[in-house]
Amino acid sequence: MEEPKSLHDLPPEFVFDPSRAAKFMTRHGHGGWLDLTYHAHGPDWVELSLPWREELVGVAETGVLASGPIISLMDNATSMAVWTLSGRITPHATLDLRVDYMRAAVPGRAVIGHGECYKLTRTISFIRGIAHDGDPDDPVAHVTGTFMATHGTYL
Repeated sequence: MEEPKSLHDLPPEFVFDPSRAAKFMTRHGHGGWLDLTYHAHGPDWVELSLPWREELVGVAETGVLASGPIISLMDNATSMAVWTLSGRITPHATLDLRVDYMRAAVPGRAVIGHGECYKLTRTISFIRGIAHDGDPDDPVAHVTGTFMATHGTYL
């Protein structure tokens, strides 16, 4: 079988697998620089991990991760949740990603991003999730948002 040249060339029988896709997606670009890694997934959710690194700290004196890497973690986890629920990669753009910070992440700990897609329409996906540093019942942040399919449809 010939390797696809782009996302638009994937065979019709292709089914998105976040555990396999994360190996590629988290090695390159922004996710690669952040060192995001696959953690777990289910039928409509994906978890990625963001390790603590000094370069990602917002204020050196506190050792607390900056908000930007956590936002990127959640954008990636929720995007992958959309593709997991739909079963395929549909190029999309983040329309809205609201992040409500509950507390600072504990310095030195990895942050787990749990992203869930709870509804798909033809061109809009609805997502939610949490970021935590070890206890999902004590989240660092909650996220909600929407993505818009830019090429093709989710359904």
